Amino acid sequence: MRKRFLLLAALAAFPAHAQSGFDSWLAAFRLDAGAQGISAATLDAALSGIAPVERVVELDRRQPEFLQTFADYLGRRVTPRQVARGQALLQEHAALFDAVERQYGVPRAVLTAFWGLETNYGATLGSLNIPASLVTLAYDGRRSDFFRSQLLDALRIIDAGHVAATDMNGSWAGAMGHMQFMPSTFRAYAVDGDGDGRIDLRQSLPDAMHSAANYLQRAGWRADEPVALEVRLPQDFDWRKARAAHRLPAAAWTALGVLPADGAALPATAGKAAIVLPQGWQGPAFMVFDNFDVVMQWNRSQSYALAVAQLARQVAGGGALAAQAGEAGALSTAQLQAMQQALNEMGFDAGSADGLPGPRTQSAVRRYQVTHQLPADGYPAPSVLAHIEQTRAAAAAADMLALTPAFTAPSGLPYRALPTP
Repeated sequence: MRKRFLLLAALAAFPAHAQSGFDSWLAAFRLDAGAQGISAATLDAALSGIAPVERVVELDRRQPEFLQTFADYLGRRVTPRQVARGQALLQEHAALFDAVERQYGVPRAVLTAFWGLETNYGATLGSLNIPASLVTLAYDGRRSDFFRSQLLDALRIIDAGHVAATDMNGSWAGAMGHMQFMPSTFRAYAVDGDGDGRIDLRQSLPDAMHSAANYLQRAGWRADEPVALEVRLPQDFDWRKARAAHRLPAAAWTALGVLPADGAALPATAGKAAIVLPQGWQGPAFMVFDNFDVVMQWNRSQSYALAVAQLARQVAGGGALAAQAGEAGALSTAQLQAMQQALNEMGFDAGSADGLPGPRTQSAVRRYQVTHQLPADGYPAPSVLAHIEQTRAAAAAADMLALTPAFTAPSGLPYRALPTP
């Protein structure tokens, strides 16, 4: 009862003038959910007295002011303290990790790295009521279809008896448990690791670890192959080859002079590998393998996938990165929008000026760099922006710019989808 009281108190600030529209939406949703087989008891437990949570809307629409360099990203997530904590937990739960590794083929250090990155080893599981958060996001309208489906899956999880509605707490976006599974991911991949007949990703560490390993295995995890290795590139390396889509056998990279940074031999892998430069040609270089693609299915961030690899390496006893960070400083989203607009006006198609450094923008930067005989790494560094702005100014003075509409910033960036089946 106390949990329900706290939830209702948190929702009390919802504007009264919007209540009637929400009440109509919720009534229609309840009818639809009931028609799909969700019990009246679950609907009452999860949805009675509920209203949108303004804080969730604010978090969903929050737009980062600055992009984060890979060095900053890694430095905040892979620290000596995080490594030591991960090693201690590996020893504490050795029997569990032994069993999971035997069953799924996913190394214990990799699972520990996911655990550390997702919830700081269970220290930050999230305290927001998930049905309330998902109701808010489903009603809000920006990605209502996605969050409506997540809400239905959350109700199905409650209906199956895995967790009570008042105990289903997690992130503002609806992710739950030690590994932050979205409801659809829960229903597709979560398993009962402790054999008690229910799945609780928050209270049961065996459930959380077995579920994460099951997800990775079914996503295509290759046993005994790495996610990523830091490498040294030869001085005459063609920077245009450093992109995730350009794959070669590891032996072919060796023939081009690419060597592991620690002096060891490259692993013999069945698949092909790529070279990625998360902070441009002056920063660290990584060879990434098929398991990198598996991690990218979990979280579509290259920096996240490389952080998983690096934290796992250090938890397993390996060293820190050998290379320097690369060019300092990160562009703001407004600066990246300006870069995209300038590239478009000069004929280098960067797509929508949305402030996101996606593949199309990287390709446009790379083409610009090739044209102007710069290291063609595709990385939107501050020095590249300065070069582009100077070139654009000269082109404008010569009346040589394309007629491209000025960009108007949106109210918020598109939501990054969390793992789904």
